Amino acid sequence: MNAILRPLVTEPGVPAAEFRSAMRHLTGGVSVITAGRGRDITGMTVTSVTSLSIDPPTLIVNINRDASSFPLIKRLGAFGVNVLNADQLDIAERFAGKGGLKGVDRFCGSNWNASASGTPLLVEALAAIDCEVEEIVERHSHGIIIGRVREIRSAARNAALAYWHGQYVAIDHEEDAIRMAQVSVPSQRRSRPGK
Repeated sequence: MNAILRPLVTEPGVPAAEFRSAMRHLTGGVSVITAGRGRDITGMTVTSVTSLSIDPPTLIVNINRDASSFPLIKRLGAFGVNVLNADQLDIAERFAGKGGLKGVDRFCGSNWNASASGTPLLVEALAAIDCEVEEIVERHSHGIIIGRVREIRSAARNAALAYWHGQYVAIDHEEDAIRMAQVSVPSQRRSRPGK
């Protein structure tokens, strides 16, 4: 095992507001993490989902340990990742707490099906992924949850919902690909340094 160990810094670091401001420059895909079974379900909007491995299919999600989803995921060992499409802003806001809804009430107004693990998956999500917890690493305020993918349901949509600079942004594959081609750097052969 090739581990690099570094001492933990115990002195005060960067102020939270400054760190939060810097992180707003990252664009993140918007997903709803779901947890629980039956009527004992809850969920939350996140931008912290990333793939870890293709073989085996594994992903990572970071969740605040004070969130209502965290203890259910920890206890049941399963969770869902529902990648939202551009038309699902209302779902993103509902699961982010807008309107004050909690638990099972956040699921009203949308179509959900239970996965094999019992976790609710959004029917019209770009991708709805059922995961089994492989490991939870608790660090600071959050749990880093490693999930082995057990089931994927995909939609035929191309427009995704993203979050950037504190706002939701629609990303349409066709329209945005054309815009990016218009403003991209010309693909000229560049000389290499020293030549």
